Amino acid sequence: MRHSKRPSLLRRFLNEDGNATVEFALMVPVLLISLIGAAEIGIMTLRHSMLERALDLTVRDVRLSTGVVWEHDDLRDSICDRLDIIPNCSENLKLEMQRTDPRNWTYVDTSPTCTDRSEDTDSETTFEAGRDNELMMLRACIKYEPFYPTTGLAPYLTQDNAGDIAIVAKSAFVQEPK
Repeated sequence: MRHSKRPSLLRRFLNEDGNATVEFALMVPVLLISLIGAAEIGIMTLRHSMLERALDLTVRDVRLSTGVVWEHDDLRDSICDRLDIIPNCSENLKLEMQRTDPRNWTYVDTSPTCTDRSEDTDSETTFEAGRDNELMMLRACIKYEPFYPTTGLAPYLTQDNAGDIAIVAKSAFVQEPK
């Protein structure tokens, strides 16, 4: 029987100079941060699309139920019933609704009013009930706590003092006559 002159697997492993280990140590953090950022963006996109859908379905209910006066809490509860993906929806959702004249267009304020867990007082929002055939603008702002607040995408997003990120959805409808 002939003995092989090749070194054993253990000897070959011990003789390596560590180049692969250095590359691995440099690339793994970059890869992990990329994966965490992708997960955060996926969660944020899912939450935004679900908020848009819940707002659209609620606005559809408002348009079809002529003669019913919808209050802020009724709209909020209707949206939150359709929005299971965001925890504490009733406490974190803020709605603004105002009349808009399509013949004398003025832009709605671009900064939405959102909740802020770090403040004790609750800021006021504009919420006007519409009359027959009036164009109404409805904006929903919901805050949520990011899954990975210190890595990935979260540090680059606008956060409030509590570390929450805002998602905003808008819709418009015409108040149908009774």
